[in-house]
Amino acid sequence: MTEINVDSELPPSVSRFVLHWGDLGSQWGVNRSVAQIHALLFISDTPLTAEEIAEQLGMARSNVSNSIKELLGWGLIHRVPVMGDRRDHFDAEADIWEMAIKIAEGRKRREIDPAEQALRLCNKEAEFDRAVSPEARQKLADMLEFVTTMSRWHEEMTKVPKPALTALIKMGSGVTKLINWRPGKQSD
Repeated sequence: MTEINVDSELPPSVSRFVLHWGDLGSQWGVNRSVAQIHALLFISDTPLTAEEIAEQLGMARSNVSNSIKELLGWGLIHRVPVMGDRRDHFDAEADIWEMAIKIAEGRKRREIDPAEQALRLCNKEAEFDRAVSPEARQKLADMLEFVTTMSRWHEEMTKVPKPALTALIKMGSGVTKLINWRPGKQSD
């Protein structure tokens, strides 16, 4: 685990947040350094330079530069001009909903879309391949239907206004009452 620079002036709770976010990132398949830099920029009151990030997190400058490129690619951070300073300063997306949407869109683009394409190809190839059993073809078709349905659901949810989405999420299991669903009841 990357340790925060002991000479850093970060409060202990902020250091803990940065380290914890880095651990969570690595569990989600994101490089720990990338997640820690994102956390530091998110919690910071002011935009930071790559040098300041490297110093506060005790990371190599090259690691910070590569991580910044990745975060810029995800749209989770952006460059901020600072009057009188020619260096690049970086700030994180502060709106938690926007951040979550960008992460979900990035993951969908990198993981779900290629899986859907691969499943389409597998289904097409298996359709007339006599070596593939009808049961296996059905499993492939079911998997494609599931991934396609989840992909469409994702697209629809990103169009829902934040206040409505917040209300929907806060309803929790109340949503099942709204659609008159109960355990054991068959749905289409």
